[in-house]
Amino acid sequence: MKEKASLEIEQILREYFPELSEEALIKLISENGQLSQVKAGEKIMEYGQSIKSMPLLYDGAIKIMRRSVDEHELFLYYLQAGETCAVSLTCCMANEQSQIRAVAEEDSNMILIPVHFMDEWTSKFKSWKNFVMNTYRTRFEELLNTIDGIAFHKMDERLWTYLVDKSSARNSHQLDITHQEIAFELNSTREVISRLLKQLERSGQVKLGRNKIQVIV
Repeated sequence: MKEKASLEIEQILREYFPELSEEALIKLISENGQLSQVKAGEKIMEYGQSIKSMPLLYDGAIKIMRRSVDEHELFLYYLQAGETCAVSLTCCMANEQSQIRAVAEEDSNMILIPVHFMDEWTSKFKSWKNFVMNTYRTRFEELLNTIDGIAFHKMDERLWTYLVDKSSARNSHQLDITHQEIAFELNSTREVISRLLKQLERSGQVKLGRNKIQVIV
C-alpha cells in the first residue's frame, strides 16, 4: 500500500511540480509525503495551530485568510494547483504557530510533507530552494496587490477583483456565496457589498440570484 502511494506521489510531482526535478528529492518526497483530501469548506489550518506538515496542492483551491488584532479577517490570496503556502513555509522554518486560516475553496487534494525536512532540503537541493524562493516571490507580489487594493483602490474595484479571482480559483463563473460572506472577507458591510453588486449588475458585469452570483467576463 505504501509503495503504491509513493508511486502515485511521484507521478503527481512530475505532472504538477516539474520544477522539483532532482531525482533524489522526488524519491524523498514520495517516501515521506502523505496524500490528503479535503472537502470544500473544510479548515486545513487554523490560527495558533502548530504546523506539522506543509501542503503541496495539486488539485482544487485553498483560500488564505489573515486575522487582525481586532478580530477582523481579510482575504489574502488563493492557493492553486502546483503551489504551496508561503506563510506556512515561514512558520515551518521559524518553528512558529500558524498566523493564517486556510480553508478549502473547493474539494482539494494535496501532498503533506513533514516540516522537519524543510531546512535540510533547502540546503541540500537546488530545485527545492528555488521552489521555496519562487513561492515567496509570488506570494509577496500578491500581498502587495492586496495592500494596494486596500490603500489605493475603491471598494467597487476590490469587489470586482475579488469576484474574478474567486471565479478563477473555482474554475466557474457561477459563485454560490452570500453578500454577507463577501463583506466578511473584504472587511466591509453587507449593505455596502449589496449596493456595489447592484451597480455591477446594472453595468452587465454580474447577474445576481439568491445566494448566487454569475460573473460575466
